[in-house]
Amino acid sequence: MTAATETIFATAENPPSQYWTWRGHKIHYVQAGNTNGKPPLLLVHGFGASTDHWRKNISDLQQDFSVWAIDMLGFGRSPKADTIYSGNLWRDQIHDFISQVIGEPVVLAGNSLGGYASLCVAAQRPESAKGLILLNSAGPFSDSNKKERSPLQKALRKVLFSPVSTFLIFQYTKRRSTIRKTLEKVYVNQDAVTERLIDEIRRPSDDPGARKVFGAVFNTPEGAKVDHLLEQLERPLMMIWGEKDPWINARSRGAKFKQYRPELTEHYLNSGHCPHDDTPAEVNQIIRDWMNNNFAS
Repeated sequence: MTAATETIFATAENPPSQYWTWRGHKIHYVQAGNTNGKPPLLLVHGFGASTDHWRKNISDLQQDFSVWAIDMLGFGRSPKADTIYSGNLWRDQIHDFISQVIGEPVVLAGNSLGGYASLCVAAQRPESAKGLILLNSAGPFSDSNKKERSPLQKALRKVLFSPVSTFLIFQYTKRRSTIRKTLEKVYVNQDAVTERLIDEIRRPSDDPGARKVFGAVFNTPEGAKVDHLLEQLERPLMMIWGEKDPWINARSRGAKFKQYRPELTEHYLNSGHCPHDDTPAEVNQIIRDWMNNNFAS
């Protein structure tokens, strides 16, 4: 990445905040750019992140596409609602946003938890999706060898996710020093771990209801398995993997995706869990080329 490119990314600002009412909640989103004959691109953040995390991508890709980013319910500038969080909830939120606000099918690009939610949309609400880009995507595969938790495991889990425990864990994880250490662990480009990034991740944790959301997300009902979703998926799929992700064995997990969708396009980068923010210039070019090759004007 050149110094000029680094400066552009460092100073890039998100487009103005906009809000859409969904099920009584004011959902935050941003939009920039024009269609130029291509489908809109909708960016979906991961756990603990927000539209801010796509700043380096929006500032660049808006030159070629109509780019949207949304804060899923419970994250970013969207409300921290007291509800049951699940892949189905976020799937329905994103699907309704596409149909009610964007007004046409999109190419979904999701990171981590946002990747799983985007896969749910593309597979189970195909009328909303033209294509799908997954960046270090989360979500469980079927496991025939998985054993039911023992009574002791169930009891320990109940203690771990009790209100007192989640309060203490939440207070620890929202500390700036903890956020910094976590980011330094999951980013290859340490220069990308800035005070601004830490601020953007920490800020929503002070919103009313944030602690309850933190506990609720760790107790989400088990959703559709990734392999089942891939079997349902009928849209073009591209995988972008940060190969230095300490939380995901990218090559092993990528092979599982390829098992169910052998025709998918895949890229392995010298990047961490959030390649779009860790190595944005590389990711932006990969997205641009794939969009232009698959969705001709």
